[in-house]
Parts: sequence; C-alpha cells; structure tokens
Amino acid sequence: MCAAGRRWGRRQRALLWAVLLAAWEAAWGQLRYSVPEEMPKGSFVGDVAKDLGLQLPEIRDHSIHITERGRNQYFSLHGKTGHLVTAERIDREQLCEDVQQCVLHCELVVEGEIKFYEIEVEITDINDNAPSFREEEIELRMSEMTAPGARFPLVRAYDPDSGRNSLQSYELSGDEHFSLAVQAGPGGDQRPELVLAKALDREEAAFHELVLRAMDGGDPARTGTARIRVTVLDANDNAPVFSQAEYTVRVPEDVPVGSVLVTVTATDADQGLNGQLKYSYQIVSVKASEIFRLDAETGAISLTRNLDFEEGTSYELEVQAHDGGALYDAAKVVITVTDVNDNAPEISVRSVLSEISEDSPSGTVVALLHVNDRDSGANGEVRCSIDKDIPFRLQSSHGSYYRVVTARELDREQVSEYNVTVRAADGGSPSLQSSAVLALRVLDVNDNAPVFLEERYSARLAENNAAGALVLTVRATDADWGQNARVRYRLAEGRVRGAPLSSYVSVQAETGALYALRSLDYEQLRELQLCVRAEDGGAPALSSNVSVRLQIVDENDNAPQVLYPPAAAAAAWSGVELAPRRSEAGALVAKVVAVDADAGQNAWLSYELAKATEPGLFRVGPHSGEVRTARSPLARDAARHSLVVLVRDHGRPALSATATLSVVLAESVAELLAELGSAAHEAAAPGEPAASLTRWLVLAVAAVSCLFVAFLLLLLALRLRRCHRQQLLPPDSGASRGVPVSHFVGIDGVRAFLQSYAHDVSLTADSRKSHLRFSAASCCDTLPARPPPDEPAPLLGDEDPAGAIPSDPAPPSRMNDLLEVVIL
Repeated sequence: MCAAGRRWGRRQRALLWAVLLAAWEAAWGQLRYSVPEEMPKGSFVGDVAKDLGLQLPEIRDHSIHITERGRNQYFSLHGKTGHLVTAERIDREQLCEDVQQCVLHCELVVEGEIKFYEIEVEITDINDNAPSFREEEIELRMSEMTAPGARFPLVRAYDPDSGRNSLQSYELSGDEHFSLAVQAGPGGDQRPELVLAKALDREEAAFHELVLRAMDGGDPARTGTARIRVTVLDANDNAPVFSQAEYTVRVPEDVPVGSVLVTVTATDADQGLNGQLKYSYQIVSVKASEIFRLDAETGAISLTRNLDFEEGTSYELEVQAHDGGALYDAAKVVITVTDVNDNAPEISVRSVLSEISEDSPSGTVVALLHVNDRDSGANGEVRCSIDKDIPFRLQSSHGSYYRVVTARELDREQVSEYNVTVRAADGGSPSLQSSAVLALRVLDVNDNAPVFLEERYSARLAENNAAGALVLTVRATDADWGQNARVRYRLAEGRVRGAPLSSYVSVQAETGALYALRSLDYEQLRELQLCVRAEDGGAPALSSNVSVRLQIVDENDNAPQVLYPPAAAAAAWSGVELAPRRSEAGALVAKVVAVDADAGQNAWLSYELAKATEPGLFRVGPHSGEVRTARSPLARDAARHSLVVLVRDHGRPALSATATLSVVLAESVAELLAELGSAAHEAAAPGEPAASLTRWLVLAVAAVSCLFVAFLLLLLALRLRRCHRQQLLPPDSGASRGVPVSHFVGIDGVRAFLQSYAHDVSLTADSRKSHLRFSAASCCDTLPARPPPDEPAPLLGDEDPAGAIPSDPAPPSRMNDLLEVVIL
C-alpha cells in the first residue's frame, strides 16, 4: 500500500514538472512536443492554442499558421481545436538515418501581432523495421587445413531503428563445426564472426549450411536471417593483406559523378587461384551503397551520384578482399564530404503586411523574415541588408529571424507604394546572394487640406447678364487619395446690399463652377467680393478658402438724362432763356446740363445743336453743353428762337437724348413781355377763350412792378443813410461802386442776373408753374467787378440816367444783403 502511494506521488511530481517545463518554455516563446513516427495524417501532437493562450477565432481566420524550415510540411494547425497535428506520415528512419535523437523544428507565426514561437517536435522511434542483411545468402570458402578456432567475419545486419528497437543480438544455427562470436566495434556496434569449432574434412562434408539470425530489442522483437553456405576447399595458406587498415579521404561535395574517390589495394602471397583477389563491401549502409560503387577487380571506389554536404557529411565503408581460397582481409574507408558554397541563402517570408497607414509610428513591424543557408561554416553565415533610400530598416530578431520595421514616418503623397527588397548574402567566396521583394501599399490619412490652383481669383462679368450665367471656375486639388481627396466647394456666408450672398451667386459643389443667379446692374453693384471654401471628404474634414473678386463690367444701357432744361420745359415756349440783342459773339446764353448713369466711355457725353430757328446764330460747346451766340444778333433776326440740343454718349451703340431751349432776344422788359404775350396767344388752342390767360399775365406784371418799386425805395433809403454817414465821417478814397442796374430785372419769370449770374427765372403761361433756378457752378461770381469811377452805373440799362442814384454805390456787404432781399 505504501509502495503504491509512493509510485503515485512520483507520477504526480513528474507530471507537475512536465507542466512547469511546458509553461516555462511557452513563456520564452518555445514549445516542445514528441510524437511517435508512422502516425497517420492528422494525429495529435500538442495543444498549441492552450499552451500559448491563443484565441480560436484568430486561428480560424488564418492569421496564425505553421511554417517549417525544410521543403516538406510535416505539421499543421487544426483550425477548430488549435491543436498541432501531423500533416503527413512521418518516417523517422528517412528523416534521421544516422541521428540518435530526431527533432523537427517549426514556427508558429501570429500575423496580426507579427510574432513567432519556435516549436520542437521529437520524433520517437517505433519498432517498424526488422534487422536485415545486405545479402540473404552468403558464400564462404574454407580450406580443410583451417585450424579450429579460426575466425571469419560475417556480414553485419542493419536495423535503421534506434535505441532498443535497433539491432541487439545474433544467433547461429545449423552445424556443430561452427559457432558464433560477437565482437564490439569501436563505435559500440556488434560485429558477428564465424568461428571454426571443429576441424573440417572435405572428404567427410564438402558443404556446410548455416543460418545467421539477427534480432532487435523491440516488443515484439523483429528478426532478420541470412543463409551461409561454407564450401570446404583444399589448402590455402596465405590470406590477403590490405596496404593500410583504414583509408581516409576528403572530397568536396561538388565532385563530378563518376570520379574515383579512393582505391583500396590488397596483396596475396599465394599463386594461381588462391592469389586472385576480389573486393566487396563487408559493411555498408543502404544510402552509401547508392552513392559509392566498389570495383570488385581494382578496388576503386567511385561516385555514382552527386554528393550533398547538407544530406551527409561523412560515410564509413568496410571493404574486404578475399582470394580464391576464401581467405580475406578487411579495411575501413572513411569518406568525408567538405562543404562547397553551392547553396544561396533562402529568405522565407513568415508574415508580412500588404498595407500600412502613413501615420504609423516609427518602428512599426512590417514583415517577419527567416533567413537560412544550408551550407556550413563561413558559407552558411548570412548577412542581410536593405536599401538605404527607403524609410525601412532591418532588425535582427531571435535566431535567424529578421523584422522589417519603419525607420521614419511615411508620406503617401510622396510615395504611395514601396517594393522593399531584402537581400541576403553568405560568407562564401564567391558569395551567393538571394533577395525577396515585399510589396507594401501606403494607406492614405487625411493630412492634406485642399489647395487652390491660384492664390486669388478675379473675373469680369458684363452687366445685364442672364440668370445662371457662368462666371468662372475655381479649382482646388488635394494631395490625399480616395475619399480624402474628394473636394467639394461652397460659398462662405456673406451679405450684399442687405441680401444674402447666396441670392447673387452660387457655386457648384462638385466642379467649383461659379454662377450668377440674377441679372446684375453695374449702376447698382459694381463689384462683388466673396469667399469660396474647398473642403475634402476626410474625417475630420480639412478645408481652405480663396477670395474671388467679381467685377461688373458696364454696358451702355442708360441713355443720357437731361437735368437742365427740365423735361417740363419741352413744350413750346414753356421756358424762356433771355439774350440781349446787343450780345457779342460767344456770349453765354444757356447751359444744357446732362448726366449718364453709365461709367467710363459709356458716360462720356457730347453736345451738338441738332435744330435751330436760325442755324447760324447759336452754337453749342461739344463738351461743356454751353449755348453761346455764334455771332452778334442782327435786327432782322427773329425775337424768338427754338433750339434742340442733342446729347449723345460714347457707348456702342451710342444712346442719346434731346433738350429744347427757348431763347428770346429782347432789350427791355416791355419787349420781353410783349414777346411772352404773343407766345401765349400762339400757344392757345384755336377757339379757346384767351381771357383767363390775359388775366394771369396782367396779375403777373402787376406783381413784378410792385416788387420793383419796393426795390427802388429800398435802394433810395440805403443811399440816403450812406450820405448821412459820409457827412459825419471823412470820405473813403476806396469807395465801392454799385452794381450796374442793367444786371437786374425785378420781374418773376425773367432772369434776375443777366449772362454772368447763375440763377434763372422762367415764366410760363400759367403763373403757378413759374420757378426760379440757381446754378451752383456760377454762384462764385455773384457781384460783378466795380466799374471805373468815371463811369456811372445805370440802373435799368439804357433808360434815362436821370433816374440813377448819384454819389458812390453801397458797400459790397450792403449790396449782398440787398441781393438776398431781392432773391427772397
């Protein structure tokens, strides 16, 4: 009971140590399993998912896989359970013929994390091979003179199994003349020898039949047999002798097929048939027998197929030479294969990213590589490199693994795709190289705002445009890609003349075309300043703005507008311009004032006399619009003149307007009134009674006369006051002169200041429409220059000078007050 408990405790401790060892190895990224050979495909090897803590969904998504260093794939990862299973039937003797412990290496690669874990799987031996002899029937020749106790080496059996499953013992049966002795070789191998136990007698028995049996230590044990036929010969007293007991040769692995590697030689002192030697293999492996050929006559060992240092580095052969009398000698041949740099480095991509974001930090792992060179020594030392002009670098990882990581931040706008070439070179001479190309696409990040092709835009648009007219197209580009580079346009908020900017113009979101939504008028709006925003489709979106200046171009769509004479004066004799009959050539009669709402050349106005009662009497300034006398009026000239002035701009086509002026040539108020009355009678319609018109004219003349009398009385009072002051004070040498009376006419509807003064009086047939007009351009010359002291100023032109007020005129300040009273 106590012994059973102790055994159970030992098993528990062993299990605990195994679990702890697996956990320790898993923590360091290495797992160890063992599986017997010859297991069927899909056999369980180990629970990798449990030992490494992996998630089954990752395995199902094929982001975790098994890779092996050799050409064959012996293991795979079960997608549903996460178990490591065999991918095919494994034969230990084929993989590890001369190796005591057969271990296969593989790696588990986690692509999502770009990590790997080493896995070692030991292939344990099973007793699946029986011992076998190279020859099932062995022919021996012995002389009848052979002394008892003589030993004859036998062909050894070969068992590719290892450990207890390998060859363990020999047995001999069949004849009392022979026994079996087993000697231990230098490497611990068993060498069977046939021992002559009893003297032979050819006359008694010419042949002896024996059976040699070889047994392994498996359970159950396997055996192999060979039949030995011993022929008894006549006496042969000299055995063959090799020139040396062991032949050693070193050959490079690239030696040509058919080359003689070594020649073994033996000699025999006998003559005749007993001195003729034959060479044969005594002990040779199956693999060596396929590579090397022994010439039975010459003892030359030649190459039958190419050597490969990576498959075998050394071969041991045992050769025997036997004469015609069945005597023999044995020698050992050791062939060492030296490595030649005949294998280029192999680069295996264990895990690689096909896409990487351009904002990935420096040091991001892009690929996991494994580099291997099947050569040895310096020929197997591999150096890896990568181009220096790319933003990637190599990092040495565990063992022969390398990581390709980013050396700096990436910029997709500069380089969108990389072909990263990893080169591996060994240390041989000459060096062999290999390379692997990693195709990597850089994913875009919205790190670039749209950029307009111009810093600012400007356009000119003719006024009176059609609604929806294209103004211009703004265009912005985005260096990003895909949705991040999709640019949309919109107007910035703003107001124009109190209305939203969007009611004047709009921008097409996709193309950037700017359209006018309404017909624009230069006279109302001469320029539009707006801002267009370009925004990409990233998240978050980036944007930029550009200013657009839209100039409205004037068109000649406004005819000149006549300000003076007003349009109401267009009827015949509705307004009167007074010109003295004694006017000289060039005297100012009137001025036509006109404006044009257009601008530039479209607003340049020119004046010309289109129609006149007397064509040669008046002329119009082409640029000023001033109507002047072309010559002095003659007595034969009519008193009333009608002038039509054409005002034209310089647009294309030109627009024009007309102004009608009525000019009366008169020397006195009575003559003016007579002409006005005559004009009124002529303007009346036929049959219409003129009593009403006459009545209004009489009232108008009476009112003007009263104002004139009041004006004279005021002048007289002022004059008397001045005389009174001059009696009290000494006379002033620089006394002011009065205003000539000829410049005033105190009648409503007649010019108060003739020629040089700026206010006009127009009298119509209807006194309610009479008006007084001032021109600001001429108000600067309200009072004329003082006449010389020796020229008295008449009050009413050519009237009797007796009515003139003697002595000096009133001072200028008083005269200004007087004029203000008259005007009021």
